[in-house]
Amino acid sequence: MELIEIKDFLDEKVDKYNRPEFIEDDPITIPHLFTQKEDIEIAAFLTAAIAWGRRDLILKSAKQLMSLLDNSPCDFLLNASENEWSRFETFYYRTFSSVDCLYFLNTLKEIYQCHGGLEQLFATSYQTGDIKPALVHFRSVFLGLEAPDRTSKHIANIAKGSSAKRLNMFLRWMVRKDNRGVDFGIWQSISPADLLLPLDVHTGNVSRQLGILTRKQNDIKAVDEIMLTLRKFDAADPVKYDFALFSLGVNESF
Repeated sequence: MELIEIKDFLDEKVDKYNRPEFIEDDPITIPHLFTQKEDIEIAAFLTAAIAWGRRDLILKSAKQLMSLLDNSPCDFLLNASENEWSRFETFYYRTFSSVDCLYFLNTLKEIYQCHGGLEQLFATSYQTGDIKPALVHFRSVFLGLEAPDRTSKHIANIAKGSSAKRLNMFLRWMVRKDNRGVDFGIWQSISPADLLLPLDVHTGNVSRQLGILTRKQNDIKAVDEIMLTLRKFDAADPVKYDFALFSLGVNESF
């Protein structure tokens, strides 16, 4: 396929899949349970953190986590008593243990008390034209409260080549804004033009089939390679093509 044909093909799939009816079994449905900005952010971040494996199990565990947070994430983090925090000692999802969960929750509390919230923390090191410094800075701060060694693997390190799929997915949810009702677009401090594709096995395989990715590993270098093409397709909103690439792999076995 010629590049223009690939663009037209992907534009058609974005139009098809960037709709609320196609996300009922997607992790993004969890933050859609909330209306307050801080609740949406926290629910989205925690859901993205456990977004690997079967989607039905991701949703089950994410809903359980929201229930443990009394379905009011920000208020719970800032105001819950010490006794209430003990309820998370039995929570786990695959390799995300109660130790990881409690560290994440305590660090999120610190971020909202001392760093102005998740958006402000990412925006602090964001440079127009490059989201990567924000990803590096976020990881440094997030793991800076004496994180257990085991917990560090749950926050991607692009400096060591990770594609940072879950962090980039979270950022897509927060930053992208259109009239489709899927992504939230509640962060104004980061440009959608600078977002990175949440690369996973599905988007990677479809990209290779289309010829817009030659690298074999699904790492940050592969993300950079794909983004060169996606930004040619739409410089202002390149990550909208995540809808197409992911859904072609999951829904159409492309």
